[in-house]
Amino acid sequence: MELFILLGVLLLMLALGVPVAFALLTASAAALLALDIPLAVSLQRMVAGISVFSLMAIPFFIFAGDLMYRSGIAGRLVDIAEASLGRARGGLGQVNIGASMLFGAVSGSAIANVSAMGSTISPLMEKRGYDRDYAANVNITAAIVGLLIPPSHNMIIYAAASGTGVSIGDLFLAGIIPGIVTGAMLMVVAWLVATKRGYPAGIFPGWRPFLRAVTFALPGLLTAVIIIGGILSGIFTATESSAVAVLYTIMVGVLVYRTIGYRKFVESAMSSIRITSMVLLIIGAAGSFGYVLAILEVPSDLAGLINAATDNPILVLLIINVILLLLGTFMDMSPLIVITTPIFLPIVSALGIDPVHFGVIMMLNLGIGLVTPPVGSVLFVGAAVGKISVEETIRTIWPFYMTLILALLMISYIPSLSMALPNLLK
Repeated sequence: MELFILLGVLLLMLALGVPVAFALLTASAAALLALDIPLAVSLQRMVAGISVFSLMAIPFFIFAGDLMYRSGIAGRLVDIAEASLGRARGGLGQVNIGASMLFGAVSGSAIANVSAMGSTISPLMEKRGYDRDYAANVNITAAIVGLLIPPSHNMIIYAAASGTGVSIGDLFLAGIIPGIVTGAMLMVVAWLVATKRGYPAGIFPGWRPFLRAVTFALPGLLTAVIIIGGILSGIFTATESSAVAVLYTIMVGVLVYRTIGYRKFVESAMSSIRITSMVLLIIGAAGSFGYVLAILEVPSDLAGLINAATDNPILVLLIINVILLLLGTFMDMSPLIVITTPIFLPIVSALGIDPVHFGVIMMLNLGIGLVTPPVGSVLFVGAAVGKISVEETIRTIWPFYMTLILALLMISYIPSLSMALPNLLK
């Protein structure tokens, strides 16, 4: 009965448009009252959910990503991508995906990615004769790649939620090859759709403009190198790397590009505070919700159902992927990571699936949820930035969406894609 109350109140709150964090807290409170447990427990679990040292990296990475966006790094990455990829048919689609992969390597945020690339490339695509729906489709799906290519604050949330000491450094490394593969697959589809629609091919500007673009963008790109290199060399931890990323980005924006002044710095700080507050509130609320699920023994019951259905790792991963994809259609990524990781990680670990590999699967799976209605935040932001309705976007996004699903299946069933770099550098 209490489980029906918990899930019923949650679905009702979400249907009424209540923000996810407050929907989770309201559902948790209703279930605790039904269980005759003091509501103070909900607050205690909420505080415990965010009292994790590794989560300190989240505000720093968010701040660094926002500073990078305001410093004009996105535009310089577009210049690199256009100089190298723009000559293909429908070349600006390739440029969008390539730039998204590069920007993902310095921001780690799908929302920042879709906003930056959309505002930078979409007007240019429209000016050169591309349809708005094509520009939006490419921009929205390419932004998901940024969740795989490090740094990614969602990977930090997963590491904290795992409770098993999953290495953030290993997670960062594990996302690189899957991110590149997913981006390459999207490029192929973008080219096929562009060819079918008869979009123009670009012209290679020459090596001098290409090298100039690389030179101008290099200081920004070095952020990812410093983060990964510092973690692997042991100079600093993953949490400390987030603070280093902020300091380095400030230096680049102030001293090299000279695009960040006092006003932009304050605007970036305020924006990062707002985003961090929302993320941590959701994580805390999800911690309270997950605690109630644990009391009701939902994780063990669900594990029993899955194990009773099959003990085949291929089928178990398929079942879990389907469940996560369905959950991702009505709940945001951060709370799902916190809630579902303690449920599914023990199941896959018992079958010999590496927690790092499973973390990469979750990143892409729940990232697909961000482009799936009715709660797909990246879908809505991408449509708004592209100046097109969500309905028009959904009508033609399916080739790109199915490509993400195919990439998810490849990453799920080819562990070496995720584990090659972590194993190589151990």
